Amino acid sequence: MSGLHFLKDESGNGTVTVTALVAVAIILTCAVLLWTAATHASMRAASAADLAALAAADTARGLRAGDPCGIAGSVSAENDALLQSCAVEADGTSVRVTVSVPMNFTALDVQLFDATARARAGAPPLDQR
Repeated sequence: MSGLHFLKDESGNGTVTVTALVAVAIILTCAVLLWTAATHASMRAASAADLAALAAADTARGLRAGDPCGIAGSVSAENDALLQSCAVEADGTSVRVTVSVPMNFTALDVQLFDATARARAGAPPLDQR
C-alpha cells in the first residue's frame, strides 16, 4: 500500500483547477466577443439596407434625381456596406435591396464573414392592396 501513496497526494490540484477555470473564462469571453461582433454587424447591415431602400424608393418615386440603384449603392457605401442587389419592382416606385457588412473581430483584428440584410421600401406590394 505504501507504493500507491502518490495517488492519494493532492498537491497541484489547485493549479489544475485554476488553469481549467481560466481556460473556461477565456473561451466564454471569446464567445461573448464573437456574439457581440455578429450582433453589431447585423444591426449595421440592417440599418444600411433600410436607408438604401428608402433613398432608392424616393428616387424611384421622383422625389430626387438619379438612378434608384445608383443612389442605393452610394447610400450603402456611406454606411460602410456593400450593395449586393437592387431591384425596382414592377410598380416602378418600390425597391428591394440587399447589402452586406463585414463582421470584424476587433480583439484580434480579424474579419470573419459578412453580415447581410434585405430591405424593401415604397408602396405596399401589389398582392397586399
